[in-house]
Amino acid sequence: MTTHEMFDGRLQIYRRAEHGPWQAAARVGGQRFRQTTGEMALDRAKDVAEEWYLDLRGKLRTGRLQPVAPREKTFGEAAEAYLREARVLAASVRSPGYVKMMEMRMNVHVLPFFKDKPLSAVNKGLVQSYRVKRAEETIKKTTVKGQDGAPDRPGKPPARSTMLQEIVTIRQVLKHAEGQGWIPYLPNLSTPYMTQGKKGRRAWFSHEEYARLHKATRRRITEGKRRGWKSQYEDLHDFVIFMANTGVRPDEAWNLEFRDVHVEDDYATKATILVIDVRGKVGVGYCKSMPGAVYPYEQLRKRREQKLQDSGKSDDDIARLLPTMKVFPTFNRDLFNKILAEENLKFDRDGKRRTAYSLRHTYISMRLMEGANIHQIANNCRTSVQMIEEHYAAHIKDRLDASAINVMRPKAARKAARKGAPKDQSAP
Repeated sequence: MTTHEMFDGRLQIYRRAEHGPWQAAARVGGQRFRQTTGEMALDRAKDVAEEWYLDLRGKLRTGRLQPVAPREKTFGEAAEAYLREARVLAASVRSPGYVKMMEMRMNVHVLPFFKDKPLSAVNKGLVQSYRVKRAEETIKKTTVKGQDGAPDRPGKPPARSTMLQEIVTIRQVLKHAEGQGWIPYLPNLSTPYMTQGKKGRRAWFSHEEYARLHKATRRRITEGKRRGWKSQYEDLHDFVIFMANTGVRPDEAWNLEFRDVHVEDDYATKATILVIDVRGKVGVGYCKSMPGAVYPYEQLRKRREQKLQDSGKSDDDIARLLPTMKVFPTFNRDLFNKILAEENLKFDRDGKRRTAYSLRHTYISMRLMEGANIHQIANNCRTSVQMIEEHYAAHIKDRLDASAINVMRPKAARKAARKGAPKDQSAP
């Protein structure tokens, strides 16, 4: 096939057959046009093609020929690009489990609904339709039917936190698309009503409940029936005391090595405490414990030293190996949950499930009840004052000062105020 180009390659003239007429092809306004010149001679075909091309350009300029907009990216394409970026960048600041859960959430729930939708169509209304669809599907799956086929127990919609995580995933994809210039702005994805959820307290142990848990774990050391489990009973008992007197997160406690914990005499309180170099959720920070954390820590250290001695290690080997050993090498979650169930402590009165994290909440709540400074608690626990105010301080009765609330003026002052009050001029 013979081809000739004009206008710097924007117009092509070609002939398929050796004796056939010349054809013209051009791209104008994002569209591809083809037209036969009807001429057998090349010179005359060029003149016809030039007039035809300039006529198309004129129609485009005067508005008689509408340009074709480039194909819009779909949500599925944006999600694929975002996940590819997240696997590389988020892996350095997030755990592999976070990236894995994000991909699972995207593939199972988000993409089946949004995959083929253009990015410009993902707006507040479409996201609300997604919420409704998710609720309908989950209610249908969780509905328990009786033998007659009628609903025996109605289903439940997805939890508020579950939907929030999925909306965050959608928003992250749209933010990536905005950064790539595929959409001009990030749409508002908030719910149209009932945006203010209830702020409930975190599941924690009151003074009486913590005393029951403390006694139960200590009793398990002497009354535990499983052979060879005494060390696990002792570690669990010390773990409960350590957590309730330091306020560290469970994952931070499990990452602790003996070189991260130092026993010091505090200058301000004149008490012996632990100064802990914490590595966990928010990076590296420091924590100063209550005096009650010193004894369980020393017991843990003695047991680890004894274990190394029993394995035949010399004093030099113990001094070399002990600093890098984990303070809590294992955590028997089943045993912890079993003790909670036996003491009827697994759930609080609001039905919230208690876990090892509840010991951290217990520390913060008890410190507030004792009148500790909320900013110092936030720094010591590596969290924000806002989180403490929302989930702890609002539910601690000791934070309320009755002398400042139940203020009453003297009787004489009240009478004087009533006499000096202006009379209502509109009264007859």
